[in-house]
Amino acid sequence: MKIKPIETLRLTLRGFTKEDALWAYRIWNDPEMGEFLPDETKVDIDPEYIKKLEVLGECQECCYLIPVLKNTGQRVGTCSFMIDEGKKTYDIAYCVHKDFWCQGYATEIARGMIAYASAQGAEKVTIWVSKGNIPSNRVAEKCGGKIVGEKTYKKRGTNIIMEEYLYEILLWGQKDAQVCVPNKK
Repeated sequence: MKIKPIETLRLTLRGFTKEDALWAYRIWNDPEMGEFLPDETKVDIDPEYIKKLEVLGECQECCYLIPVLKNTGQRVGTCSFMIDEGKKTYDIAYCVHKDFWCQGYATEIARGMIAYASAQGAEKVTIWVSKGNIPSNRVAEKCGGKIVGEKTYKKRGTNIIMEEYLYEILLWGQKDAQVCVPNKK
C-alpha cells in the first residue's frame, strides 16, 4: 500500500523501497533491536529472506514505511500500519534503530501515524506491544493508549513464547490528532 509521506517535526515517514530491505533486516533480526519483535535472531544474512523484504513497499495489505531525518535523510527505523476498514481501525507498529533510542523518535513516529490515521477517518488506532518492552509500552501510553487485551505468540523460528498487550487509542471526535512535539529533558 502506497501513501504520500507523513511529516512530523523531525521526520519524514516515506514509503519502503527495495533499498531498505537490508536496513529492515538488520533491525528486525538483530538480537538486541529485535528482542521484542516476532522475527528470529539471524547472525548471517539470509538472501532469500532479503528478497521477500525487497517487495514490502508493494504490499497491498500493509503499509511499510521508513522514518528518515528531515535534515539528512538518514534512516531512523521502520514502521507500518494495517487498516481494518470495517472497524475503521489502524493497527500500527514501529521500531527504532538503537543508534536513535532514547531521543523521542518512537513517540514521534507513532504520533505521526496516529495523526495520519485520524486524518483518514479512523476511529481508533491499535498497537501490540511486548509486555517486556518497557520503552515501547511508555510510547503507547504517551500516545493515549489504554490496554484492552493481551495475547501470546511463538517467536518465529524459536520456541520462545512472547506476551503482548493490545493498546487502543480512540480517535472519535478528534479532528487532528497531535503530531509529536518531542519532550524536553
